[in-house]
Amino acid sequence: MSPQLTNWKASGEYIPYGPFKHQLFVKQLGDTNASADKTLLLIHGFPESSYSYHGIVEGMLKIFDRIVLFDMLGYGLSDKPTENYTYSLFEQADTVLQVWKHFGIKGGHVLSHDMGDSVLTEIVARHENDQMPAWFSEGIQSLTFTNGSMVLELADLRITQKILLSKYGYLMKNVTTFKIFDQQVRSAHGNQNLSAEEIQVLWEGNTLQDGNQKTYLTIKYLNDRKRFEKTRWLPALGQTKLPVHICWGNEDAVARIEMAHYLKQNVCKNATLTIMDGVGHFCQMGSPEKWVESVSQFYKRF
Repeated sequence: MSPQLTNWKASGEYIPYGPFKHQLFVKQLGDTNASADKTLLLIHGFPESSYSYHGIVEGMLKIFDRIVLFDMLGYGLSDKPTENYTYSLFEQADTVLQVWKHFGIKGGHVLSHDMGDSVLTEIVARHENDQMPAWFSEGIQSLTFTNGSMVLELADLRITQKILLSKYGYLMKNVTTFKIFDQQVRSAHGNQNLSAEEIQVLWEGNTLQDGNQKTYLTIKYLNDRKRFEKTRWLPALGQTKLPVHICWGNEDAVARIEMAHYLKQNVCKNATLTIMDGVGHFCQMGSPEKWVESVSQFYKRF
C-alpha cells in the first residue's frame, strides 16, 4: 500500500456493519465531544473514498472542531462484497447512519460529493418524512452538495459509465485497467489540474480487494437515481427548510455547471449557490485550497 493510504489508514479504525459483519473503514478527526454545530460529516463519491478529502480536512478543522468520514462498502479501505450487499442508495444511506451512530453523532453539518450527493438526498428525504432515528436528536445543521449528478438527465456520463450500467457491465471487470481508469477520471474532471499522484492513489483504493472488478456493482446507484430522483429526492430537496449550499466547480465535464444552476432555479430556490471558477469534478482533490475557501464562506453564517 502506498504511503498516502497507509498514513490515512493509520488514523482510522474498522467497525463491523450489518448481519454479515462487513468491515467498514471509519475515522474522526478533532474533538470527539464537539457539539453538533461544530461537527462536519463528510460523504464521499464514486469511484473514490474518504481519502479524497485528505487535502481539505486541515482547512476545515479551522472551522469545525470535529470531522467524521468513512469509506462506504465497495470503496477504498472498506470491504467490497459481491454478495449480501446491494449498493443501492437506500442501503448506502443506512450505512451512513450506522457510522454516525457508532461515533455517537447526534447531529452536524453534512457535506457530500458525487455519489455522496445522492446518498445525502435519501437522508434528506427521510428527514422530510420524519424518518430519522431518535438518537440523531440534534439533527442536520446544514447541507452542502458538491459536484454530483443530482439531475441525471443533465449529466454527461462517460462511455465507460454507460457500459457499466448496461446489461453487459459485468464484462468490464475483465478489462478495467489503470490506463482506462486514468483516461476516464481525467475526462470527467474537465480540466488538467488533477495530479497523476492523486489519480494513482484513487486507482489504488479501487484495486484493493479487487474493487476495480466490481464497479459494475457500485455504479448501479445511478439506476436508483433514475428511478427515484423525480418522485422522491428532488421533491424532498424542494420542500426542506434546512440551509442548503450548492457549491460547484464549473469545469466539471460530467455533473456540468448547468446542473447547479438548475438546482438553484428549479429545486432549492432558497439555496446558497457558490461557483468555483476553473475547478473540475474532483474538486476537493484538484483544487483543495479554492475548495476550502469556497465551502467555508457558507459556514460563516452559523
